[in-house]
Amino acid sequence: MQASAQGYALALENITCTFASRENRAARYTAVKDTTLRIAPGEFVSVVGPTGCGKSTLLNVGAGLLQPSSGAVTVFGEKLDGINKRAGYMFQAEALMPWRSALDNVTAGLSFRGVPKDEARERGEEWLKRVGLGGFGDRYPHQLSGGMRKRVGMAQTLILDPDIILMDEPFSALDIQTRQLMENELLDLWAAKRKAVLFITHDLDEAISMSDRVVVLSAGPGTHPIGEFAIDLPRPRDVAEIRSHPRFVELHAQIWGVLREEVLKGYQQQLTAV
Repeated sequence: MQASAQGYALALENITCTFASRENRAARYTAVKDTTLRIAPGEFVSVVGPTGCGKSTLLNVGAGLLQPSSGAVTVFGEKLDGINKRAGYMFQAEALMPWRSALDNVTAGLSFRGVPKDEARERGEEWLKRVGLGGFGDRYPHQLSGGMRKRVGMAQTLILDPDIILMDEPFSALDIQTRQLMENELLDLWAAKRKAVLFITHDLDEAISMSDRVVVLSAGPGTHPIGEFAIDLPRPRDVAEIRSHPRFVELHAQIWGVLREEVLKGYQQQLTAV
């Protein structure tokens, strides 16, 4: 998907992130180096790479949670300064408040924005229905399954109608059947409004089955993109069925051909660190 220089929903330009080493404060560690990543409005982009390569670092930069050492971030052409208020963030770890019911968790963001209680409740109940949890609004997180809690988290993010959706391996802890249900649920909700999505995953099958484009990152340190693939599979998609499509098999082979060596490098680095 093409966009003009000012037409990206989110653009990370020449981003470098350098940190002090935990073992030696005088030493520096460059997690991400000279990385450019751009997402057009309505585009679903997944980023894959070896474990620990810096995928989440880039997402945090896009969210405004982390200031890069160098480079710039723009949101719909405007330089990002502080938290990205046009983005919704769905974390890998659950971010539900255990003392709040499912409905109160979903409406928390609306309450913080000063939306009247009755309106927030009405919108929250509608979103619970959208994610298949109508009638579960009075349940607390400990009374819900892992998949149900993920649905609450998704509603909590999307109820705010963000222009950009940032997702950090949101379904990685789920069993395969629940995971595929959640992936299809997300694709249905995304298709309704076509918001820009930056999706971080270590699962290549998940990335291909959901995305318009897949970006491959190198092993760290100094992570940077080493491959970019347009996913020209037909939509709408069922994430289970699309994996038997001949083009899916082709794309998987092409992307894995780039990713495999980096995964092996990352694995060797982890062994060395241990």
